[in-house]
Amino acid sequence: MKPINLAEPMPAQVAFHQVSQWSLWMLAFRPFFLAGGSLACLSVGYWLLILSGDAQWYLVMPANLWHAHEMLFGFAGVVVAGFLLTAAQTWTGVASINGKPLMWLSLVWLSARLSFFVVVPSIAQFNVYAVLILQVVWWLSVIIVLASMLIKASSKRNYLFLFILSFLCTLNMLYLILVLKNQTQLALAMVDTAVLVISLLVGVVAGRVLPFFTAKGLGLSKQVRTPNIDKAILYLSVLAIALFFISKLFFTVINPALAVMSAAFLHLVRGVCWWNKQVLKVPLLWSLHFAYLALGIGLMLVAISFYSSAILFKDALHFITIGGIGMMILAMMTRVSLGHTGRSLTIPRFMNLAFALVFSAAIIRAFLPPFIGPHLAWQLSAVLWLLAFLLFLIHCTPILTRRRVDGRRG
Repeated sequence: MKPINLAEPMPAQVAFHQVSQWSLWMLAFRPFFLAGGSLACLSVGYWLLILSGDAQWYLVMPANLWHAHEMLFGFAGVVVAGFLLTAAQTWTGVASINGKPLMWLSLVWLSARLSFFVVVPSIAQFNVYAVLILQVVWWLSVIIVLASMLIKASSKRNYLFLFILSFLCTLNMLYLILVLKNQTQLALAMVDTAVLVISLLVGVVAGRVLPFFTAKGLGLSKQVRTPNIDKAILYLSVLAIALFFISKLFFTVINPALAVMSAAFLHLVRGVCWWNKQVLKVPLLWSLHFAYLALGIGLMLVAISFYSSAILFKDALHFITIGGIGMMILAMMTRVSLGHTGRSLTIPRFMNLAFALVFSAAIIRAFLPPFIGPHLAWQLSAVLWLLAFLLFLIHCTPILTRRRVDGRRG
């Protein structure tokens, strides 16, 4: 029998090292976008089966709470992290996380998703405790990596993203703690607040990239800049989030509607300033513009819901989550996947369909419940969402798992 040489790496270590060299682990957008697209399909697919009665929900935690958590803190969270950790390398010139550390971080995220379905009879709500620990580890790891890059490069302009991620981490923790305490309404208030926080993030990112993408995509000589509106949107959005959060946890008499409406109005004004009818000829542009339009309209509907029962708050919020955040994520993931792998910014026709499906899903979920019934509207919206992200996976999985076409690393 051949003696074991402890100085030599074990076969498992060799295999792990080899896997860490795959193209998938070169930059955070690759595994995180693939994870986000997969979760968008699997979680909504399972949710659809639950809605149709074809799957039984066996956990103590209500299915709607699981669904809300996974779509906001699981799906949107991992895509946001993938985008920021990739963009930060461009902003700072500092190398982002890759290889083995990125593999471990992805494993933590995946473990959190699977932990929801681990049941230990002797420990009540073991799964929620496990998810809480794993989510905190994941969020803090992302924040630390991003912070180290930004601080090393003194990129103060981007410190805002650290505060946004930290707030999302805090909301995620509060959400799971409130679920453990059976404080369902307060827990859902954390999700609603998270939607507004991610809307703020989308607004900031859109302000930086949409004018640039539009000018570049249409061959324009200069970008449309709106610096004063950008600042006003940031301040009003922060105010709206603060008032909404305080109204849910401390003082119910506070009404955040005016602040939300003001931010929504400025989003719509900025969208008009950016608009160029030629974007309708470019799928990777009209999808971004329509997503931004849905964000502004959705926020306006949320504000109106505080004054009129004709618009339900949850319906308005879903117009933001599906049409604004969901469609923006789908369009940005597609564009970033192409751009950061050295590929041409052209997409097959079925991706055009994918963008249209998500926008249609938002309209159905937000506006059709009074006409066709909530249950059917939810199911139709879920089907369209599922199809859209399946098309994304078909198109982008080969791109995300293969090397750059120009031979560069990334």
